[in-house]
Amino acid sequence: MEQSFIAYIEKSIKSNWDLDALTDYKGTTLQYKDVARKIEKIHILFEESGVKKGDKIAICGKNSSHWGVTFLAALTYGAVAVPILHEFKADNVHNIVNHSEAKLLFVGDVVWEGLNENAMPLLEGIILMNDHSLLISRSKKLTRAREHLNELFGKKYPKNFRVEHIKYYQDKPEELAIINYTSGTTSYSKGVMLPFRSLWSNVLFAFESLDLKPGDKTISMLPMAHMYGMAFEFLYEFAAGCQIFFLTRMPTPKVIFQAFSEIKPNLVVAVPLIIEKIMKKNVFPKLEKPGMKFLMKLPFISDKIKASIRQSVIDAFGGNFVEVIVGGAAFNQEVEEFLKEINFPYTVGYGMTECGPIICYEWWEKFAMGSCGKAVPRMEVKVLSSDPQNIAGEIVCKGANVMLGYYKNTEATKAAIDKDGWLHTGDLGLIDAERNVFIKGRSKNMLLGSSGQNIYPEEIEDKLNNLPYVAESLVVQQNERLVGLVYPDFNDMFANGLKPEDAERIMEENRVILNEMLPKYCQLSKMKVYPEEFEKTPKKSIKRFLYQEAKG
Repeated sequence: MEQSFIAYIEKSIKSNWDLDALTDYKGTTLQYKDVARKIEKIHILFEESGVKKGDKIAICGKNSSHWGVTFLAALTYGAVAVPILHEFKADNVHNIVNHSEAKLLFVGDVVWEGLNENAMPLLEGIILMNDHSLLISRSKKLTRAREHLNELFGKKYPKNFRVEHIKYYQDKPEELAIINYTSGTTSYSKGVMLPFRSLWSNVLFAFESLDLKPGDKTISMLPMAHMYGMAFEFLYEFAAGCQIFFLTRMPTPKVIFQAFSEIKPNLVVAVPLIIEKIMKKNVFPKLEKPGMKFLMKLPFISDKIKASIRQSVIDAFGGNFVEVIVGGAAFNQEVEEFLKEINFPYTVGYGMTECGPIICYEWWEKFAMGSCGKAVPRMEVKVLSSDPQNIAGEIVCKGANVMLGYYKNTEATKAAIDKDGWLHTGDLGLIDAERNVFIKGRSKNMLLGSSGQNIYPEEIEDKLNNLPYVAESLVVQQNERLVGLVYPDFNDMFANGLKPEDAERIMEENRVILNEMLPKYCQLSKMKVYPEEFEKTPKKSIKRFLYQEAKG
């Protein structure tokens, strides 16, 4: 196929015209022809209101069929899409709209309630995604175009809108497609400029590695304004002719379970937190019972039990998928070891917004436990270390997926992409003889012990998170000593007759247990209990930089 992302979209709409495309879970369904019709109306709105190729169109709202249509309409017109995470606070949304110089902003109704149009003076209009009603118009052309939209559509297509009318913008590989503002765990937002070649290469990778067919069903749980959710729960599925279900509500384990059992998706894409919650709440407690522990030790019965556990975990995810792809954050070691032991079809990928997002992946049957796969097609990966198999160094990559740079930020671009085109990820890792990549942690998070030893807080946190009543944790350095910050699992404590005031005693007991597992230089000197969950990015990574200066 020619190196064109939009060609994928155009081909899918034409080939799958009568198939179901986008469904709001428990709501309405749009077929591919309905999506095409809605895209066409937005194109007329753009044209009549003076939107030019290359103008920026900002989109901010919860995942929904309307979101998907708006995004596709912007790209297939030749505009630059600026997806904004709906979890961002209002001032951050205002800043992104202003910094990107967006001409129009499409919003969901919930987002609109918190925004202030006066803080976004460059906008010509703010449009409600659901029905394209104008919330704010500062342009007579836009007002007139919206008032006469149906009439204009009828004039353009007097004898019905048909498949042969589909002819979209022809993108060029190096042309800017998306400005995606990161929601980093280590700093504030930067505008990542992704060209069409990055979208094309990510979608082609999915076609090469996964096996979805027209009519297959998938669920969109991750925010579509984040590249992981956008590329692998939306763009690839749409290009493959699938029916995509948007949860349109908070993806709690209960909601997800219900959706999985009803929809039975053909592929599951998730962040570790979702998998870990399901395992810790639904699977591990059953295995802790004394009788079960004894049976697990008997080889023949143990295999049978493992097979039945494997089936029950597969059923929990709908029972109809080829594999579960986990990404976006580090996977808990205990959970991963267990999934490997029962031969569950999971794999862990690695990527970042700056690569739109994929860098590494491996099919679950070949996947090496603890790794995040190997460099994907059209990408090279290496570790900057004197001994990359044994001494951790920074992971760098180059290839078709890599961004053009950061929008209006040459300094940050130079710091990220070196003169030879290698993108410096800021992640530390190892790479084995088979080219599997193993992540040790973020270089910005790495701490130095008193005698110069490298300490990876993520590895300590992984062990700490497996101890009693720990919901989530962070390890920080204060006055050259390591301190564990913990948000306890209060629900679990209450269920076992404990009170909130017991948390400090329990965490001190955990500290003693944890230190026995660790070398002297990375033992914790104390624990600090947090009464509320840590603040997170939309892909559920803790915003570590907010807690680095945590006072003891």
